[in-house]
Amino acid sequence: MELLAIDFLGKPLRLEGSMAGWQQLFWDNTLVSQIAAAPTDTDQFTHQFELSNNEQTIQCQLNGTLSWQPFLIHYQASADQQMIAQGERNDKDIERQQPQQPIKPEKRFSLIGLASLGMKALKSAKLIKVVLASASLAAYSWLFSIQFALALLACLVFHEYGHIRAMKYFGMKTKGIYLIPFLGGLALSDEKINTRWQDVVISIMGPAFGLIMSLVSMIAYWITGEMFFAGLAVFNALLNLFNLLPILPLDGGHVLKSISFSMNSKIGIIACALAAVAGVILSYRLGLTLFGFLLIMGSLEIIFEWRQRHQSHLLPLDRYGQIFSTVWYIGLVAAFVGIIAYFASLGDSLLSLPLQILGT
Repeated sequence: MELLAIDFLGKPLRLEGSMAGWQQLFWDNTLVSQIAAAPTDTDQFTHQFELSNNEQTIQCQLNGTLSWQPFLIHYQASADQQMIAQGERNDKDIERQQPQQPIKPEKRFSLIGLASLGMKALKSAKLIKVVLASASLAAYSWLFSIQFALALLACLVFHEYGHIRAMKYFGMKTKGIYLIPFLGGLALSDEKINTRWQDVVISIMGPAFGLIMSLVSMIAYWITGEMFFAGLAVFNALLNLFNLLPILPLDGGHVLKSISFSMNSKIGIIACALAAVAGVILSYRLGLTLFGFLLIMGSLEIIFEWRQRHQSHLLPLDRYGQIFSTVWYIGLVAAFVGIIAYFASLGDSLLSLPLQILGT
């Protein structure tokens, strides 16, 4: 991941590294120094390199201290023993930075051609959204009813809007919501995330908005007694609970992967594994057989990939972030299961269907 990017002697100086210990230093996109991955007890680092300008050679150095949890880097950059830049960066700076983009060859466009291409792209994006939304409405109406289709699309849009709001909270540009027949919805952004915290918040805000919709529908059912609101509340809860399953690319898979991949010790991954085992046991005891089975599959996938966590460019969660994310995730799962169990207790066969699905 990109740790530092500053201007140095008129060119960009970029430091990349990971929790594994390796670092690579680039000046004007050229590798000038690197540190191999190795366990170390110190948080200090030093890069020494030479830059040539015609017949003159400049002795350069970048040194500082780096802490991962919480993330904080202090740096000093010098040339021929003269200070050029110094400062510090924290996790908020990492969240706001733009990921490094590969340099593309320059292409020549006329202004008219460029404007025409932009209008076509804009129109095609809007057209795709309309076509996919119409196809989703038609497909669900054909399978069920127009009322059910509209309610389902409302659930999907509200869920995806939660992702969009989280993206905008982090200052990311969004492309909007796409409804895909039989697959659900998709919230897209023009930018990539830089931290595990961003991954957690963006992923979990969809189900969080879904919980709001289920609670509002439940209150509407209590006030009016209309079964439509009861059905909307319970099936929306099932839809969002499914998204919280610990399987990639579902929201729950992103959340649990970010939590486990942020643990930099065997004790952490053991604790994560024990929590998964406890979740499986609890799921089976509550009769949530399907949820327990998928929890096993998702946990195994995350554990098998855990050794490669240091290769990620994402800044890991600190301990507070790990605990908060875990509590947030468990709280949402418990809330959705509670809503499903409540409506199943009313004795209606249709409202009991989500709980029966979880018990298969």
